[in-house]
Amino acid sequence: MTQNRWSLTGKKAVVTGGSKGIGAAIVDDFISLGAEVLAVGRKEEDLKRLKDMYPERLYVVSADVSTAEGRKILTDKVQEQWGTLDILVNNAGTNIRKPTAEYTPEEYDFVMDTNLRSAFDLNRQLYPLLQKSGQANIIHVSSVAGLVHVRTGSIYGMTKAAMNQLTRNLAAEWAKDGIRVNAVAPWYISTPLAQTVLQNQEFYDSVVSRTPMQQVGKPEDVAGAVSFLCMPAAAYITGQTLAVDGGFTINGFHPL
Repeated sequence: MTQNRWSLTGKKAVVTGGSKGIGAAIVDDFISLGAEVLAVGRKEEDLKRLKDMYPERLYVVSADVSTAEGRKILTDKVQEQWGTLDILVNNAGTNIRKPTAEYTPEEYDFVMDTNLRSAFDLNRQLYPLLQKSGQANIIHVSSVAGLVHVRTGSIYGMTKAAMNQLTRNLAAEWAKDGIRVNAVAPWYISTPLAQTVLQNQEFYDSVVSRTPMQQVGKPEDVAGAVSFLCMPAAAYITGQTLAVDGGFTINGFHPL
């Protein structure tokens, strides 16, 4: 029987930052498409709530992937649970919004470790298990802040731009191993992280005014792009960064 090109049935997937927001939407999509999912998060109560929603084909692990200890906990869990891996979604992320000159060294390390080092190290640590798949996918959840300047803080933008370049490097380096590597770059999405600024009506109106589709995105919009990139239907796509942004990054000046 021909493999369903639009399915993830039987795939084994890890989603970091998987307990809420975009991560939880990706977990939902993956499960609905037939995958087994290991969701990773820091807060056990969030993971328990997610597990109650999906009693089958969902596993959870509490780990802080911004730390070496947390990454080892996750790697050991994947080895114990499956011994192989088809999909790794590096979604865990954080931000501290402030002017560049005001960041402390501790804040720099925190954002870099959470957004970038976690992805870099997990890719390396889980590489042998992804190799075993023969048809594996890595997805980096980046941001339009890695493509253009937006008011999210320079460190956040640095981490996302680096993720986009890491996507290109690994796609070329690991293609021989049957591992595709892509990224998605969302604009403002209605998540708990974004709501801290979107609840300001003036800021919200400014975001929407710069978005041709005249709306903020939903977590499931990003999840759909991630799922597609992991499907057999996308088997010839690698090294790409797909903006999920309602047209924001292609919107030039228009004096209307």
